[in-house]
Amino acid sequence: MKKLTIKQGSLFLATTLLLGGIGGYFWFQPQAKRLGTEIIALVEDYRFSLQGVPQEVVDNQSSRVLELVLETPEARREELRSIAEGKPSLERNRARYLLATDLIAEYEGGEALVLLRRLEKTYPVLAPYILLKRGRAYELTNNREKAQQTWLELIKNYPDAPATAQAMFSLSNYDPQYLNQMIARFPQHPLTHEIVRKRLAENPEDLESMLLLATYDHSYSTNKIRDRLILEHSGALTVKNWQSIGAGYWRSGEYRKASDAYRYVNGDPRSIYRTARGLEINGNTNQAISWYKKLVTEFPDAQETALALEHLATLSGGKASLFYLDLLIKKFPAQAAMAYYRKSIILDFFQSPGSAVEAREKLLTDYPDSEAAITYRWEQAQKQAKAGNKSQAIEMIKPILETSSSSDVVPEAVFWLGKWSLELGQQEQAKKAFEYILTHHWQSYYAWRAAVFLGWDVGDFTDVRSHSPEVVKPKTRTTPPAGSPTFQELFLLGQDLDADYLFNSDLGDRQDLSVAEQFTQGLLLLEKQRYREAINLIWNLKMREEPREQAQWQELRQTAGYWQALFPFPYYQTILTWSEKRDLNPLLVISLIRQESTFEVEARSPVGATGLMQMMPSTARWIVELSDIHPDYSLVDPEDNVILGTWYFDHTHEQYQNNSLFAVASYNAGPGNVNNWKKKYSWKDFDVFVNNIPFPETQGYVKSVFGNYWNYLRIYNPQVSELVSQYNGINLLRESNLKAQD
Repeated sequence: MKKLTIKQGSLFLATTLLLGGIGGYFWFQPQAKRLGTEIIALVEDYRFSLQGVPQEVVDNQSSRVLELVLETPEARREELRSIAEGKPSLERNRARYLLATDLIAEYEGGEALVLLRRLEKTYPVLAPYILLKRGRAYELTNNREKAQQTWLELIKNYPDAPATAQAMFSLSNYDPQYLNQMIARFPQHPLTHEIVRKRLAENPEDLESMLLLATYDHSYSTNKIRDRLILEHSGALTVKNWQSIGAGYWRSGEYRKASDAYRYVNGDPRSIYRTARGLEINGNTNQAISWYKKLVTEFPDAQETALALEHLATLSGGKASLFYLDLLIKKFPAQAAMAYYRKSIILDFFQSPGSAVEAREKLLTDYPDSEAAITYRWEQAQKQAKAGNKSQAIEMIKPILETSSSSDVVPEAVFWLGKWSLELGQQEQAKKAFEYILTHHWQSYYAWRAAVFLGWDVGDFTDVRSHSPEVVKPKTRTTPPAGSPTFQELFLLGQDLDADYLFNSDLGDRQDLSVAEQFTQGLLLLEKQRYREAINLIWNLKMREEPREQAQWQELRQTAGYWQALFPFPYYQTILTWSEKRDLNPLLVISLIRQESTFEVEARSPVGATGLMQMMPSTARWIVELSDIHPDYSLVDPEDNVILGTWYFDHTHEQYQNNSLFAVASYNAGPGNVNNWKKKYSWKDFDVFVNNIPFPETQGYVKSVFGNYWNYLRIYNPQVSELVSQYNGINLLRESNLKAQD
């Protein structure tokens, strides 16, 4: 008879015990339940490994484990245990890993070891991290030898995985030489950066440490190190060093410093363009022109040269501008529309009406969808409407309805086409205009206004306060569009630290992120509760200048995850509770908070407004005197701030008979200004009143808050989301698998 191996013998014994009833005895004895679990896991995992991992169709939106990620560890524990004891599947793998991670965080290593046993065989996408967790679980059970063996196994089997750097970091507790290995092999890893920063604090003149951080650490704080490198070590820097330094400054918005660094890079189009652009932003016009000319001369066909010609046309002035615009039209037809528009303005200035008309006709005929053509039409329509010629104004805008332009000018222009059509009794044309906005510009403030005029139950200026829309939230996290499958799995499971380490390690020394990578960075920042940074990072995707990247951004905007990230819903329960107590629409409250602070709990304005709802300390003291709110409050405490802010928001509504337009304007500009505007301007038509607000900041504030409200409504309310999807084909509820709140 062939001898059994130890592993096979264990399986044979386990099977015999189960079949003979002894395993059942163990199972029902409280003190032996864990042994029964181990035996079943051993048998099933061995069978599973023999059969191979089943080819599942992965549907993350229907994964119960991924839904449990959004619950607290305590709330999800028993259900995870139940799934972890089920049949082999991706769901069981996820449950075992998540539950083991929760237990390790609570220093419970024994049960975690059972859950992690052989898991890397059936869950290979997370294999390095399973070994990483298993080593920690052994450490928690005081089996330090097995912990070190497990981490060494990880290093041997996955030498290039960023998890290996974390294993080396853990091993350094037993042998410090692993830190040097980690720095040498994983200079891009965030843990390496932590170690190097500590060493640099001990030895501030360590050039090698400074260069490593300047090359691989993408955080804003690294700019101080870049400053030192330039001031103290410029002679030792290579072209690659200058490239990294310049890119780091550029990414963090230090454009003048980036410009200075890029001058030392060998003349590629991007470096020259950024040198010029940084100078222009800093106000060094003559130097910027010189560098733009250098780019045009040395790289006449580069895409950056098209941008350079646009800037030269702006900076040069006079007939030189016409020269650069003609060159732009000739060499880069894709950018010709704006060139023709600007030519017409310059030619008018030089009193060449015939040439100006020719340029405008070329613009309207050859580039009708362009932002330039639409901008011109809107300008002319406004002039006609102001002169009382609304029929001509409508005719000027109507061609826009035949385009699908993404220009920000479009929704405003088409909305007023609809309004003027209603005034002239042209009901069908008005309906067509409003529906056009909901089809092509469904995210805009004017989409809300269009919905109101179409009769949707979405609340108007006069009654939006009293609306109580159903609110739903995502059942699972958004799957990031960038990163490896391992990173995406870690992120979906809520393993944010490991996911962040992995994603940033994979970026290496690349400073310029793709559209998908920048959005993914935004998702990571949201999970760190760095809401302002995240929202700004995602919002700034629209600033991408290259046509290919613009197209990628437009594609991303068709997804539910993009909008949920741009309009997140933190402090949900606090906002819901206090909105209900104040009889306020919770989506209007969160829209105000997003505009005031972008959810930064310690945000402070130059005049002292503090916290989520930007309460002035004097206003807070006044509220406490008039109300039953406890005087022991903190404006940087989210709950206290919302309690005070919603009280004041309720107060502003009461001042204006629950008119939310006036209440929102008053929140920004104060009741005195709003009262003056009410006396000065007619408010028979609230849309006209909004445009008459003389403070540009307040006019923009009003449109932003109600634009936020519309987006929160279409993202988180099932009825409105369904209505909008009938026009744009995108149902954010179906796509993101949202669930109603309890």
